[in-house]
Amino acid sequence: MAQDLLTTLLASLEVFRCPLSRPGFANMLVLFVGWVRTTGLHAVTETLVTTGVAGQRHHEAFHRFFSRGTWSPDSLGMWLWRRIDTLLAPGAIQVVIDDTVASKKGQHVFGLGNHIDPVRSTAKRKIFTFGHCWVVLAVILPVPWCKNTFALPILFRLYTNPKACAKTGQTYRKKTELARDMIDVFVSWVGPRRVDLAVDSAYGNDTITRGLPASVVLFGSMRPDAVLTELPPPAQKHRNGRPRVRGATLPKPQDLAQDKTTPWLTCQATLYGKTKTVEYKTLCAQWYRACGIGLLRIVIVRVETGKIGIRVFFCTDATIAVRTLLEGYAGRWTIEVLFRNLKQFFGFGDSSARKRAAVERTAPFVGYVYALLIVWFSQHAQGDSLAQPPVRPWYTHKRSVSFADILRTAQRALAPLSSAEVLDLASCSKDLHKTRGPVATPSAQPAGAPFQLTG
Repeated sequence: MAQDLLTTLLASLEVFRCPLSRPGFANMLVLFVGWVRTTGLHAVTETLVTTGVAGQRHHEAFHRFFSRGTWSPDSLGMWLWRRIDTLLAPGAIQVVIDDTVASKKGQHVFGLGNHIDPVRSTAKRKIFTFGHCWVVLAVILPVPWCKNTFALPILFRLYTNPKACAKTGQTYRKKTELARDMIDVFVSWVGPRRVDLAVDSAYGNDTITRGLPASVVLFGSMRPDAVLTELPPPAQKHRNGRPRVRGATLPKPQDLAQDKTTPWLTCQATLYGKTKTVEYKTLCAQWYRACGIGLLRIVIVRVETGKIGIRVFFCTDATIAVRTLLEGYAGRWTIEVLFRNLKQFFGFGDSSARKRAAVERTAPFVGYVYALLIVWFSQHAQGDSLAQPPVRPWYTHKRSVSFADILRTAQRALAPLSSAEVLDLASCSKDLHKTRGPVATPSAQPAGAPFQLTG
């Protein structure tokens, strides 16, 4: 059974064969095995030590995989998306975008800057940290074997602040501009299929919404003092001037919440894994400053925390049900769990890469390996004896599978591999075919045979 899981785990790496060269794919196999098996600080050299390859092959070959490789992170993300798409149910694709800071220091490390740490900061005190800031687009994957959903990262963009851009001669781009670039890339992959995109208040602005494809439906949060308007009246004939784009001003969400003439309504919604009764008020209006002239569904929710006592959410689909809107926005939390897992269990911020190419490839590679492990577990490992969590007499109420359980299962499957067998995996890849030329569309992927353990 362990041999079967090992075979399926290595076969799942076939998704990365097409965008990589033959030597690159061989090096990636070693890096994958070592990165998954590493339990402490994650680094390229540590993967070689963990697999026993250190001293048998020069470490520079594996550093060059990131610093001089011909592959691009977006190409790996595209092929990974194809694999994820096979697990999704028909209907809208749920996507979430957010950014995270990976603390790091070093005089010659590319892309470092001073960023606000949202985890340690409060409303009254801002905590800054030095490191890399990554903007990430992830697909939400519901799984039948777990009550939780997983956010699988498929696109990454490194944000550099104006000072760092001026130092390196780069053109400065805001986080929202990077996010919009990833949205356009993802839409080019999925075509006309509906995409439900959940973002927090930092990304609910006109940089994201201006010219947004009709297939993308945005779920976001709104300021309580946002200026709302009705749709403009029909244009009158024989009237000079430009037609109106906004109608009459409506009460702000915070004023509508205090309006006693408008009663609070209730509904049941599953939020963050629990079914709750939500008190709300709703209306359809324009939020011109952030979302342009489109009509939004706006929901004001009464909450017990905070000074204001309300939260305001919106959706660019004005016909959407209140429950669907609230649950769609609540799905944004899965990316916070993703960031925590990547940093705590998978060494997302551990790499000591310094060159630009290495920095811009290492973190996405870690995210793609994370996503691939979850896809593999969902297809092959869940329910297997190796996937059983360790016995903890004081923790008998565990019911859900976490990423720690998935990683432990992969480590158990890879444990029998010796250093000679890990290098043999690389030698077997000499017979693998390499697709030549640029990869234009996902449909160009050849249907290759599963990866074998022996040549």
